[in-house]
Amino acid sequence: MNFREKQKRILHTNIRKLNHLLSQSQVSDLMEVVGNSKKLLFRNLLSGLTKGIGIGIGVTIITAIILILLERLVTLNIPVIGEYISDIVKIVEQAR
Repeated sequence: MNFREKQKRILHTNIRKLNHLLSQSQVSDLMEVVGNSKKLLFRNLLSGLTKGIGIGIGVTIITAIILILLERLVTLNIPVIGEYISDIVKIVEQAR
């Protein structure tokens, strides 16, 4: 076996390894999405909508929990804190 044949075999082996790695990493799928601007726009729009809805729901739940805790603190009748918290709860309830 001469030097050129060894190089061809090494090159062929490396190309096979590269092909296997690229197929595992799904680069072709990524290139298809990036190449198609309509798919990319739709995917980004859908991603933005779901993130926005998730943030909205999360903030609502956390705010509700905080309000429930504040209302319970008011019922404990702690003089200074109770008045301050009751003012906050009144403001929030009026905003609804």
